[in-house]
Amino acid sequence: MTETEKLRIDKYLWAIRLFKTRSLATDACKAGRVKLKGQNIKPSAIVKVGDVYQVSKGIEKKIIEVVELSYNRTDSPTALTKYKDLTPPEETRAFKSAFHAPTLKRDRGTGRPTKKDRRETDDLLDGMFDEE
Repeated sequence: MTETEKLRIDKYLWAIRLFKTRSLATDACKAGRVKLKGQNIKPSAIVKVGDVYQVSKGIEKKIIEVVELSYNRTDSPTALTKYKDLTPPEETRAFKSAFHAPTLKRDRGTGRPTKKDRRETDDLLDGMFDEE
C-alpha cells in the first residue's frame, strides 16, 4: 500500500458522516465504541474495503461494512454510497421509537396533576412501547 491508499478509521468515520467532527470519531475509538470483529480498535487503525465495524454513538448502534474508501468529507447522498448499513431493522426501529414517542407536557401554572389526570396519562401511555 502506498501512503495515499492508507486511511485511518477516525478519518473514515468522519468522512462518511457518522460523526460530526474527526475529534469525536477519535474519542469514540479511544473509548471503545468502535469495534472490528468484536475487538476495540485504535483511531489509527487502517480501513480496508470489506471490513465490518460496530459503531456505538449514544444509544444508537450501527453495523457498517466498508464498500469504498472516502478520504474527504462529502455530501450525505455520496457518503451513503461509501458504506453498507448492516444494522438489523429491529434495532433501528427501537432507536427511532424512543425519539418519536410523544412527550406529555402540562401547561405552566396548572399545578400538580390530580389523581384523575395521572390515570388518564397512564391509560394513554399504556401499551405504547409494547412489541407488536
